[in-house]
Amino acid sequence: MTLTLKTASEIIARALAKGSELGLKPLTVAVVDAGGALLALQRHQDASTLRPQIAQAKAAGALAMGVSSRKIAEVAAERPTFINSLTALAPFGLVPAAGGVVVVDEHGRAIGAVGVTGDSSDNDEVCAFAGIAAAGLTSGE
Repeated sequence: MTLTLKTASEIIARALAKGSELGLKPLTVAVVDAGGALLALQRHQDASTLRPQIAQAKAAGALAMGVSSRKIAEVAAERPTFINSLTALAPFGLVPAAGGVVVVDEHGRAIGAVGVTGDSSDNDEVCAFAGIAAAGLTSGE
């Protein structure tokens, strides 16, 4: 199974809708494919200008590490030098804050990831999970 543009668009639409339902600040949502390349990205018109890069870095970083960006943040707290060194190696960046979630197929293999940014990291993550679930997919968490 692979993520398609249609599925990525469904994930993004639901993640943004969840943000609106919760009354969150303007969000940006990125979906990357299994290779970490950007598949789709959408930002609320009032989202700040660095948000696309942050969303992509949350998604691609989670995929590259094989764990959510929340778990990357936990590792960063314990081993900051390690995570700081990875930031320079990650082609699309790495953001150690919740909001980046790996998407897996029915066999538990990573097929891509979602990154959400714009509100608190916890709220960003809630929206990422909502988008993944609405598309009938599951996360690696």
